Amino acid sequence: MNRLLPLGVAVCLPATVATGTALVKSEFIYEQAPYPSCHASTIVETGRKELVAAWFGGTAEKNPDVGIWLARLEQGKWTSSVEVANGIQSDGSRHPTWNPVLFQPRGGAPLMLFYKVGPTPQTWWGELRTSTDGGRTWGAARRLPAGILGPIKNKPVQLEDGTILSPTSDETPERPSKWRVYFERSTDGGSTWTRTGFLNDGVNLAAIQPSILFHDRIGGARLQAVGRTRQGLVFTISSDDAGRSWGPMTLLEGVPNPSAGTDAVTLKDGRHLLVFNPVPKGRTPLVIGVSRDGRDWRQVMTLEDQPGEYSYPAVIQTSDGLVHVTYTWKRERIKHVVVDPAKLR
Repeated sequence: MNRLLPLGVAVCLPATVATGTALVKSEFIYEQAPYPSCHASTIVETGRKELVAAWFGGTAEKNPDVGIWLARLEQGKWTSSVEVANGIQSDGSRHPTWNPVLFQPRGGAPLMLFYKVGPTPQTWWGELRTSTDGGRTWGAARRLPAGILGPIKNKPVQLEDGTILSPTSDETPERPSKWRVYFERSTDGGSTWTRTGFLNDGVNLAAIQPSILFHDRIGGARLQAVGRTRQGLVFTISSDDAGRSWGPMTLLEGVPNPSAGTDAVTLKDGRHLLVFNPVPKGRTPLVIGVSRDGRDWRQVMTLEDQPGEYSYPAVIQTSDGLVHVTYTWKRERIKHVVVDPAKLR
């Protein structure tokens, strides 16, 4: 941390740790697929301590043939991916699907797969499928209630009392579209939902796709959310009451964002980890940053730095302490990287 900076000013320094020191594994989830384009991956550890990943794939983003595809890690190898959701309607028409989010509640509850269906992000709706066998089979799709979209890109969190807090946002149809963040919560395992109001005006500060961090203990009441903006920097917003209300949204000076998806997680040792593109334009490089306070961020590892698109990361810490990151690799494949966070210093 730079102790000469005024309080509240964030800084994100260039990576100083060689990638090889913390890197445990780097692999593609699949080498070939029956579609040319993919994006927006998600990863989860199930109640069986197994990994499941999902993404959307088709001819290209926004095309009606884009579906949600899923693979499981079994005995160190990813299974062949299968389509587990699509936008086929009862009248035979088909819409694209978008932004799957996997979430495993505690206590033996079913694995949840949230995703969006609709022609555009301005007109999509949320759907949910659940699995009682770790993602091997799935129940019927259920449309979420009107006004509830589900987690928009990044994973929900579960609070100490069991409440599921879902980070979400919307994009309005007008031009330029307003980008507005809000949060949804369920106290009954996802059967019913309530939501906050919008937390930014969507224009002067246009923000979407938040990730939730914890600032007292995992599952505690002091929260921070960070994510994507059109203003060239990552946004931050905080709550002291477990996400029921939130303070003002501001920008993290020194933490660039080229209007590209990010993801973040609070580690078991209390540090926060952010995966992002640290540039004002473009989607390379893709790096990992760490912070102890959620304000001052230090780049500690470069995941990709060659020409191309490396974007839309998802990050979790599994029960063995390792960090797993998945992300879009040139819109052609989904990459999976395993990192030892103890070596991210």
